[in-house]
Amino acid sequence: MPKYLTIDDIEVRDKVVLIRVDFNSEIDLKTKRVTSNVRIRAHGESTIKDLSDKGAKVVVLAHQGRKGEPDFIPMEQHAKILESILDKPVQFVDDIYGEKAKNAIKNLERGEILVLDNVRGFDGETKKGTPEEHAKTDLVKNLAPLADLFVNDAFAAAHRAHVSMVGFTAILKSAAGRIMERELKSLSKAFEKPEKPCLFVMGGAKADDSLEISKYVLSNNIADTVLTGGVTSQVFLAAKGYDLGDKNMDFLSKKKVLDLIPGIKELIQTYPKGIAIPEDLALNIDEKRKEISINQLPTEYSIFDVGKKTINNYKQLIKEAKSIVLSGPMGVYEKTEFAIGTKRIFEAIANSKAFSLAGGGHTISALKQFGLSNDISYISTAGGALIEFLMGKKLPCVVALEAAAKRA
Repeated sequence: MPKYLTIDDIEVRDKVVLIRVDFNSEIDLKTKRVTSNVRIRAHGESTIKDLSDKGAKVVVLAHQGRKGEPDFIPMEQHAKILESILDKPVQFVDDIYGEKAKNAIKNLERGEILVLDNVRGFDGETKKGTPEEHAKTDLVKNLAPLADLFVNDAFAAAHRAHVSMVGFTAILKSAAGRIMERELKSLSKAFEKPEKPCLFVMGGAKADDSLEISKYVLSNNIADTVLTGGVTSQVFLAAKGYDLGDKNMDFLSKKKVLDLIPGIKELIQTYPKGIAIPEDLALNIDEKRKEISINQLPTEYSIFDVGKKTINNYKQLIKEAKSIVLSGPMGVYEKTEFAIGTKRIFEAIANSKAFSLAGGGHTISALKQFGLSNDISYISTAGGALIEFLMGKKLPCVVALEAAAKRA
């Protein structure tokens, strides 16, 4: 387990706690209204409520979009949504670290919550740097003297060494929030000493990520087998020498994934029993499903799903597994004719007795579509941070929290 402090390790009553969360939400670009409260609710009902209930003076730092982008808006709506979720007053100030913000922080009473404005309104926020470098910025120099504790709860942005994400850890006692802690514990369960057999299900369209993840988990004896689906499986099939047909090869070329083939060939040669690829595929013929064996390739039609033989083979491996990491659908699950592979594979994982961890936007969407969300052991809402973790990369924010814990 990473060695970092949590809010259970620190007395927060009457302390000013600066908490970095990820409120970045879906926005209606025409009305500039927040259309999803999922992330606000997650942070609000866990870490923010916990800190407030324990008598902390809670100061919330968050971002929405990026400067110059249409979803870059103030945090006032987010504060009102948080207030509705918690059913208690939440203050908002249209300032980040100026006099208005500092006065609002100084005037906080026990248990009160204050949301500062969009932290990306600070010009230097998204610059990469070390905690020590970022501690010298105006943002940190103005806010840190008013705070007793920094809590990082923004796991979804933990791969970004931005000012508000790591700068405060260099000079303030720092801890992981509930979401950060929960994500890291669940990921550690799947990675540090996973129960064997351990399966990684790599579907979806991000074949480059899947290759890097597969390399890491196989070479480090984390996964016993990687099951491939979606575009990822098509690239793996091409790497094994199968001609998918002009239409499918052109599609892979446009996705700019054909240059992955040499790396995949090497991976398959190194771990010949570690990678499972489809034995049959479902084609889209005038919006109708037709299944063919991979020995019947090439085809003039687009590949939209894995076939029933592959589904049954994968289900058997899932049945025997004790740990499963799920990232990406098996095909075009949005279309009923081609949702079979994703639905049946995801159902098998949901019904399995194995510890299961799922992540990624399309994975979460498909689990919701099939009503399976509650049957997965843990669903990570992180995007880039989760992918980098799966690749074995160090997350700057976790490293910063670990360093802060050593100094505490």
